[in-house]
Amino acid sequence: MNILHLKYAVEVAKTQSISKAADNLYMGQPNLSRAIKELEESLGITIFKRTSKGIITTPDGDEFLRKARRIVAQVDEVEDLYRTRRSHKRMFSICAPQTDYITLAMAELAKHLPPEDTCEILYKETNAGDAISSILRGDCNLGVVRYQTVFERYFNNLIKEKKLIGETAAEFSPLLLIRADDPLTKKDSVSPEDLAGFTEISRGDTYVPSVPLVDIKKAEFTENVEKRIFTIDRAAQLELVASVPRSFMWVCPMLQRQLDRYSLAALICPWNTRTFKDVLIYRKDYKLSDIDKMFITEMCEAKRRCFQ
Repeated sequence: MNILHLKYAVEVAKTQSISKAADNLYMGQPNLSRAIKELEESLGITIFKRTSKGIITTPDGDEFLRKARRIVAQVDEVEDLYRTRRSHKRMFSICAPQTDYITLAMAELAKHLPPEDTCEILYKETNAGDAISSILRGDCNLGVVRYQTVFERYFNNLIKEKKLIGETAAEFSPLLLIRADDPLTKKDSVSPEDLAGFTEISRGDTYVPSVPLVDIKKAEFTENVEKRIFTIDRAAQLELVASVPRSFMWVCPMLQRQLDRYSLAALICPWNTRTFKDVLIYRKDYKLSDIDKMFITEMCEAKRRCFQ
């Protein structure tokens, strides 16, 4: 038995439902049921009884919960006390896709923090599925999920189901990233047929809830392309496009200085009608801090610079 077991039991008693308690605790229902069973076995009593009307507490459970509530309240009081004492340390955490405007916003945020501030910043680059999981686990306070708008309803349903706030941060059509010295940069327009024989550089870890992988690949991959290299590392992606002749990747609008650094060009291709959304997410019970608000302001400005 540990403090978490006590908190779990108190929440189940409060909601009288394993599923509702699991949602409030941001954990899976099977894991919560398993934890309650382990608690009951360790104590040698039955705390909850399942009925047709829901979950009720047993007499032993009532006695246990009276003590458990006092312990949980005391633990919360201690945590609040020391959380207040260390409140001078500013904390910021975000999980987001690999993209210039978010990286630029992070850099600007770090530059504008007062030098006397004590702070810890976590910037985790990842895909949409891991970003949502990180928010639910409490690893990060903010997240940005990127998805094709054709899959929007799946993400909207998931965000609602997980009791998250979702706010659109950006919407864009992808640009074709190729070497600046590639002959295609000299053309007035690039057609899909022009990319035949090219190598596509891709992350390869696209996530869409409740959608088969084969359908995701069909929506993500470029037609007429038979060669692909998959890597989740942003620096490796850019280096591959810069180093491998007749290679390309689809990207969010980038800073010109980043293109120049790798001798790359980003071309508009009207025939690629895919559109993407970046959505800022955080838990409904999370209150945005001053540093969170500073980052969001910097992100809006960075997006303007990258998308102009």
